[in-house]
Amino acid sequence: MSLFELAWKNLAGNTFRSTVVAVCALLVAAFALFATLVLRGAATSLQLASDRLGADIVVVPEGAEAKMEGALMMGVPAQFWMPKDNVAQVATIPGVQGVSPQVYLATLTGASCCSVSDMFMIAYDPQSDFTIRPWLKQELSDGLRMGEVVGGAYISATEGKQGIRVYGYLVNLKTNIEPTGTGLDQSLFFTMDTARDIARISHTQAKQPLTLPADQVSAVLVKLKPGVDPHLTAIQIYRSVPGVVPIESANLFQSSRRQLTGLLSTVGIMLGLTWVLSVAFIGLVFSMAANERRRELGVLRALGATRRFVFESLLAEAMLLALCGGAFGIFLAVLAVYLFRQLIMNSLGIPFLLPSPGALTLQIGAGLVLALGTVFLAALFPAIKISRQDPAIAMRE
Repeated sequence: MSLFELAWKNLAGNTFRSTVVAVCALLVAAFALFATLVLRGAATSLQLASDRLGADIVVVPEGAEAKMEGALMMGVPAQFWMPKDNVAQVATIPGVQGVSPQVYLATLTGASCCSVSDMFMIAYDPQSDFTIRPWLKQELSDGLRMGEVVGGAYISATEGKQGIRVYGYLVNLKTNIEPTGTGLDQSLFFTMDTARDIARISHTQAKQPLTLPADQVSAVLVKLKPGVDPHLTAIQIYRSVPGVVPIESANLFQSSRRQLTGLLSTVGIMLGLTWVLSVAFIGLVFSMAANERRRELGVLRALGATRRFVFESLLAEAMLLALCGGAFGIFLAVLAVYLFRQLIMNSLGIPFLLPSPGALTLQIGAGLVLALGTVFLAALFPAIKISRQDPAIAMRE
């Protein structure tokens, strides 16, 4: 009888022990992989959103910081305004290389004039823009024309192949940007000219016209000269331009980053406790099983089985249980993340980007190694102890 045949036979003969060890391996692998996918996905999402924004400083009206973060991070539609003159004032601050205004809008909720509901819309100035055009050129070398829009990763046409109706205005969806896991994936980007045209049409085509004040903007994106300190420039903007709050790019999504740090600490403690308890519980189960099987293993030794064979057979049982339990736990973790992604985002209040197939494969491998290592460590001492016993003494007990 081969080593693994013996291991399978012993596992089948003790369903309770096998189930307990497999469940422990399942819990360790599933919890570790689920936590890794969520936390790494959130961190990657926040970093991609900051990089995609492409500004050193974002200037918004006082009191609008939370609204902006919610819009960019979770796609919650927001509208806020400040005087357009702030653009010129910010541009005069020493160290500022470029400024570009943006206007934040939202579709109507449940209105027939909008084929999408509660969507965040960003209008930008193509003449001064330095954040959207760089990644837009990868797909559209000529930029956006009147009536053309770019959608986030989850935006799709609702009328024909490329049409989306907004305030009664049919825009042409040209392409989609790469996913970030944030509210940018549920946003629509177009030029200021298109925004004004939508506002003009909305007075006759929409149940509620789109308000677009000519002398107002929502935010000013700031690009600094090389070597300029963003923090000092932000302080100068705050002091020089009344009624605004400059947000450094490094400080964007601070509430989400703090929440993510708190989650990381909590999950780390829970994962550590789960691992320690699993090792202790599996070790106890294997010790009890080894004591129960002393006579059986003594007979094997008397029939010619070496200490090494006994030792390896016990570890083979442990590894088979770890492999089965860990694999099933990993399957459950991946399934939960993919099926309940939106629920996870809403419950934790953080963005979340699903990993690439390559990254997912590596994380699955790490989860499986953790499960195997946990069970191996827990079963090692009982296996060593029982394999070293004297067969004659074991058979008499």
